[in-house]
Amino acid sequence: MKTPALSPELLGLIDAYWRAANYLSVGQIYLRDNPLLKRPLVLADVKRLLLGHWGTTPGQNFIYAHLNRVIRKYDLDMIFVSGPGHGGPAVVSHTYLEGTYSEIYPEISRDEGGLRKLFVQFSFPGGIPSHASPECPGSIHEGGELGYSLSHAFGAVFDNPGLVVACVVGDGEAETGPLATAWHSNKFLDPVTDGAVLPILHLNGYKIANPAVLARIPRGELDQLLRGYGWTPYFVETEEPALMHEAMAATLDTAVEQIRRFQHDARVNGQTARPPWPMIVLASPKGWTGPKVVDGRQIEGTFHACQHRSETHLLPAV
Repeated sequence: MKTPALSPELLGLIDAYWRAANYLSVGQIYLRDNPLLKRPLVLADVKRLLLGHWGTTPGQNFIYAHLNRVIRKYDLDMIFVSGPGHGGPAVVSHTYLEGTYSEIYPEISRDEGGLRKLFVQFSFPGGIPSHASPECPGSIHEGGELGYSLSHAFGAVFDNPGLVVACVVGDGEAETGPLATAWHSNKFLDPVTDGAVLPILHLNGYKIANPAVLARIPRGELDQLLRGYGWTPYFVETEEPALMHEAMAATLDTAVEQIRRFQHDARVNGQTARPPWPMIVLASPKGWTGPKVVDGRQIEGTFHACQHRSETHLLPAV
């Protein structure tokens, strides 16, 4: 029997970290007071104008938490590229959890008062934007047009043989011309002199108001499409979060070990054939972990989980 990638203790820690990141993310979008919910939530605690998208955020939080584990396990030199639009709450949440945000901005302290300031400043005049921006510690690029994440990921690893870039690609983003073309950048990657890109296609089903094409085609057809681009896709898709954690951890281990094997074959054994680099397809509901139905309308798993005006009630359990 195969040994699980996650021990029960580690699974619990990763899940707790993910839920904490989700809470910090939704708090940035909605709350201006009562950051720890020490008293019952009232309308005055909620921001009058809601900006920022919840739909893509829990998936990105999930990916980020699992990347932290493989960075530690394999001692990786890795950077995270966030492609889906308006994923700002996710990257801010993680830099706050890691302590980096408070190091750079001491007024955003790691206590209740600092947490309130973190929430209030999001999408607020004099604060920070609703998307990843230069104000976020460690942020390298902030773009205003969707579709360039994978191109930037490859640009980072060219002539940088020790680097791995984990690039999250939104399924709506994948429909743009620049991103659809960037899948072919693997043809220019030299496993001897360059690093590696690990694309993570996040299939959550919807763009801001419409279904996403790649999430609507049969899985076998998507698998063939990605293999035709020169990738080896690994699909992570289950119903239960606990099973998703184990599936994601095992898949990331497989991908990292495959990348290292390809690089070893090229750098040590002189293998010159272009390797079929691994990539991951993560399928999760839009607005994952939020309420499934609000006022009789399905939210989780639909485009309603993306638009901020439909997100007022999306406070996930912690």
